[in-house]
Amino acid sequence: MADIVAETDRLILRTIEDGDAALQHRLLNTPAVMARLGGVKELHEIEAKHAKSRALYAQEGISFLMMIEKAHDGFPGGELVGHCGIKRVDNPLAHNPGDHEIGWLVREDRWRRGYAEEAMRAVLDWAFGRVGAPQVVALTSELNAPSWRLMEKLGMRRRPDLDFDDPAFPPEDRTTILYSLDAADWKALQ
Repeated sequence: MADIVAETDRLILRTIEDGDAALQHRLLNTPAVMARLGGVKELHEIEAKHAKSRALYAQEGISFLMMIEKAHDGFPGGELVGHCGIKRVDNPLAHNPGDHEIGWLVREDRWRRGYAEEAMRAVLDWAFGRVGAPQVVALTSELNAPSWRLMEKLGMRRRPDLDFDDPAFPPEDRTTILYSLDAADWKALQ
């Protein structure tokens, strides 16, 4: 049974359960959604990430979560609309391994509705509240303007000192840029 980690006006953020990898593969794993995230993934890759997330939740109480839409504005509710949460920076090329890293993705037919911001505000409350993270970071590529614009909207600051190149990505997305936010700044923004 999944744990509900947070609820917003339009979303339920719950832990990953059996069958979610197939659901994510079908609804979120599109060329447009995955364009700046290394491209469309194989089902086994999503399953591996979900297994890692579930283990992290069991060990540390943090993980990536499924964003489930509540009924509203003509939407029946109950549909997976995204994936978001907290993990540890685990890229071996990163300068800040082990930091709390937040991230998100939203399915195409729900873009430009504010779901990512709504979910990430709840994730930041979780990170700085129950989790007690001193700071969080978010990673993206420079070409992923919607992503870093949201980071800035959330109060995160650009951290060029933490940027790194990752040859696993295509040349245009190879430079990973980082933003950070600490608990005191988040509290001041509330």
